[in-house]
Amino acid sequence: MPAHHETRVLPYTADQMYDLVADVGNYPKFLPWTAAARVRSVTDRGDHEEMLADLVISFKVFREKFGSRVLLWPQEKKIDTAYLDGPFHHLESTWKFRDVDGGCEVDFEVDFEFRNRLLQGAAGMFFNEAMQRVVRAFERRAAELYR
Repeated sequence: MPAHHETRVLPYTADQMYDLVADVGNYPKFLPWTAAARVRSVTDRGDHEEMLADLVISFKVFREKFGSRVLLWPQEKKIDTAYLDGPFHHLESTWKFRDVDGGCEVDFEVDFEFRNRLLQGAAGMFFNEAMQRVVRAFERRAAELYR
């Protein structure tokens, strides 16, 4: 099961980075391999919001849609994502944002496993590089929006 963990300090506020990552509907504008995004629903749960969303991921001949439950914790500046349906056996990710001197610390971790062994094998070969590209895409998007 590929897993990736990365921590970066960026010259933006925790609120700015939280808002950027929480804006799932705009992922196709900047996130690699994301062909489409649809927010099914957003429900206020008091201390957090629960978003149900679909992403269409496209890479060469591979094109798959999957659904996720996204828990948005604005007070904690944390976003948890859990897999609902699609080509994965499981998928979980967490983003955490914390203001520090000169910006904010962004902590990202993801763990997933495809149902299809062939896809899982292919993902394992480029997974860390792909996850680094994803984090860099968020960083570039922040530079476009907040500078």
